[in-house]
Amino acid sequence: MSHRTQGRGSGQVDSLLRQFAKAPGLPFAEVLRAEQIQQVLRQEKTTFAERLYTPLVTLWVWLAQVIDPDHSLRQGVARFLAWRVANGESSCSADTGAYAKARKRLSENVPAQLTRQTGRDLMLEAPARWSWHGRDVKMVDGSTASMPDTPANQKEYPQAKTQKPGLGFPIMRFVVLFSLAVGTVLDAAMGRYQGKETGETALFRSLHEQLDEGDVILADRYFCSFFEIALLQQRGVDVVMRMHQKRHVDFRRGRRLGRYDHIVTWHKPARPDWLDEATYRQLPDTLTMREVRVHAPTKKCRSRVITVATTLLDAKAFPKSDLSDLYRLRWHAELDLRALKQTLQMDVLRAKTPAMVRKELWMHLLVYNLIRTVMAQAAREHRCDPRMLSFKGALQTLNAFALPLLTCTQAQLPHVVEHLLRAIATHRVGNRPDRVEPRARKRRPKSYPLLTVPRDKARRLELLKDRG
Repeated sequence: MSHRTQGRGSGQVDSLLRQFAKAPGLPFAEVLRAEQIQQVLRQEKTTFAERLYTPLVTLWVWLAQVIDPDHSLRQGVARFLAWRVANGESSCSADTGAYAKARKRLSENVPAQLTRQTGRDLMLEAPARWSWHGRDVKMVDGSTASMPDTPANQKEYPQAKTQKPGLGFPIMRFVVLFSLAVGTVLDAAMGRYQGKETGETALFRSLHEQLDEGDVILADRYFCSFFEIALLQQRGVDVVMRMHQKRHVDFRRGRRLGRYDHIVTWHKPARPDWLDEATYRQLPDTLTMREVRVHAPTKKCRSRVITVATTLLDAKAFPKSDLSDLYRLRWHAELDLRALKQTLQMDVLRAKTPAMVRKELWMHLLVYNLIRTVMAQAAREHRCDPRMLSFKGALQTLNAFALPLLTCTQAQLPHVVEHLLRAIATHRVGNRPDRVEPRARKRRPKSYPLLTVPRDKARRLELLKDRG
C-alpha cells in the first residue's frame, strides 16, 4: 500500500495560486514547479540551445493553450507575447513558427512523467479521511479520441473499417487510471482503435506497474475476467468490478455470507492467445471470489440490479452495503473522462503527426491534474471532499481570478486567495444519485448534408456545378 506524506501547508497556497493564474501568460508556474520540470528534463537528457522558447516556457505556453477555449498555436503565442509585454520584457514575434518547432523538440516523456508525478503526489498527500477503508481506490476506464485526417495519423491510428477512405478520421483508443479520492490521472496508455491487442484490457495490463500492494481496482464488467483478476492478485491488488455478462451467477451455490452474498470458486479457463505459456502456468488454477448482488435504491437507474465480483472476502470488514456504495462511485470515472473530453476539449485532438498527437493528449492530462491539485487545496481548506467540487466551476473561477492574482500586491494576496478558494469550494456538484438523462438533444443543429465523398472530390463537383 502506498504511504502518505504530510500534506502541503496552507502557507504554500498563496504562491501556488498566484503563479497558477498567470493566464493570459504562463499558468501553473508554481503548481508545476520549475525544479520538478528540470528534474524530468535531466532524466530525459533534454538539451536545448539558449533561445526564447526554453523547455519551461514551451511547456507553460502549451499548458496555456489547453486551458484556453481557443486551442490554436496563434492564441498560445499571443498569450505569451502579452505576458512578456505586461511584465516589462521585450516583445517577441507573433509568428507561431518558433513555438511550433519548440513543441516538436519537447520529448513525449516529459509531459507523461509530469502527469504521473502530479497525479500520484496529490493522491499520497490526501488526508486519510478521503480514502476508502484506509485503501487507495484506483479506477480504470477507457475511451477514444479523433484527430486530423493526415496520412501519418491514418497509418498510426487507422480510422474505423466501416468508414470509407477520405470520409473518416483516425481514432486513438486510450485507457486512464484515476484516483478515486482526488480524481487525478495516475497513468494512461494509448493505442489503435482496432486490431490485435488494442482493447481496453490489453492497454490496462500495460499500466499494472503503476499499482501498489493494497490498492483496490474499481472497474466495469469489461475488465472482469479470470486472468485480469489473477494478474492483479499477484501484485496484491484487490478488485471490485461488475460481473461480466457472460459469467453465470447462482447464489444457491458456494459459501453463503448473507442474502445475495456468497463466496465461490472460479476455475482457470483455457489459455488465451495473448497470454504466454509460462505466465499461464504461474497463474493459480482457481480464484476465490465473492459475488454480491446490489439493488439500486431508486427506480431511476438504468440497471436496478447489479452483480459485483470482488476479492474482498471478509464480510465483516467489507459489508455488502459498503461494496454497493463503492461500486456506485465508479461513475466518477465517466465524469472524469467527460471533464477531459468535453470541458478540456480532448475529444478531438489537433496535431497532424502521431508523435504530436500523443504529446497533446499528455498535455491535456497534465492540465487536468494541475486543476485537480487546486481543487484539492480548496477542499482541504474548507473541509470538504474534493469529489464534491465542480471541475468546470474550478476552471471558470481560476480564469476569472487570473487578473486579480497577477496584479495584486503581496499584502493583498492572502485576501484574494482566500476568496478564490472559497469560490472554488462553493461550486458544489448537485446531489444527483442514480440520475438518468436521455441521450438526446432538444435543440436541433443546422441540417447540413453529410460529406459522402472525399473533400477534394466534393470541391471538384462544386466547381462543376458553378460552371454548369
